[in-house]
Amino acid sequence: MILTVTLNAALDVTYRVPDADWDGVNRVSSVHRRAGGKGVNVARVLAAFGREVVVAGLAGGPTGTAIRADLDAAGLPCALTPISGDSRTTLVIHSGTTALFNEPGPQVTGAELDRFLTDFERLAADAEAVVISGSLPRGVPADLYATLSAMTGVPTIVDADGEPLRHAPKGRPSIVKPNKDELSRAFPDGGAEAVLAEGAGAVVVSMGEEGLHAITPAGTFRARMPYRVEGNPTGAGDALVAGLALGLVEQLLWPDLLRRAAALGAAAVAAPVAGDFDRGVFDAIHPEIVIS
Repeated sequence: MILTVTLNAALDVTYRVPDADWDGVNRVSSVHRRAGGKGVNVARVLAAFGREVVVAGLAGGPTGTAIRADLDAAGLPCALTPISGDSRTTLVIHSGTTALFNEPGPQVTGAELDRFLTDFERLAADAEAVVISGSLPRGVPADLYATLSAMTGVPTIVDADGEPLRHAPKGRPSIVKPNKDELSRAFPDGGAEAVLAEGAGAVVVSMGEEGLHAITPAGTFRARMPYRVEGNPTGAGDALVAGLALGLVEQLLWPDLLRRAAALGAAAVAAPVAGDFDRGVFDAIHPEIVIS
């Protein structure tokens, strides 16, 4: 089982709006509503590969109820710790370009966080790997991802931004996966080398259509994409993280691990909503990705 952690779970709403008028009235051509948050998206991709997953994190209120209902409908086992606050909604507007609006999330009490930590320790004990990703709701300490990483005894991946990313390496995760902008914000002076120096086992930096840059125990690698994939980039990083988790569990060599992860990220761009990927795009682009 691969455990994914989404502390700031969300109900993702995606609008497709042809030729959006940002100063006027728009007609939405299609709407998708589903449980989201980065760890949930990772779990969807892992499940599509036939992997057993469990979605952990925090959820509460009417939105939390909708999140649990959607996970149940998708056949994704969840162990979301209940909280009193209402979980957040995110809004994606895709109109040639993509705009993402993220609510901050609920306020979490100390008692609720303690209950989650107890749940996490129990779930992690049965996991082959752990993926910890996304933003933190209000009331949660910025170094929590480092705390969670230190509690696991299995390969662990952290995908975060800002202060949670800045603290994450201290928990000694197997992989820290920022994108290039997140890395430059959290580690403006040392970059990927600073992440390693503070305890991470490896750093995989996603660079969109430019591919991946990875510093690993086996050396430094670059995954280059053969061509640009058009579509919705929301969730592409989560599909990439799913590929990293699969590679760690299957003990792939780093070039093979990175090639599949990069292909999954590209295939997710071609899918309409986060958490999905286009299998045809994946099959086509996977063998053409160059690892150097």
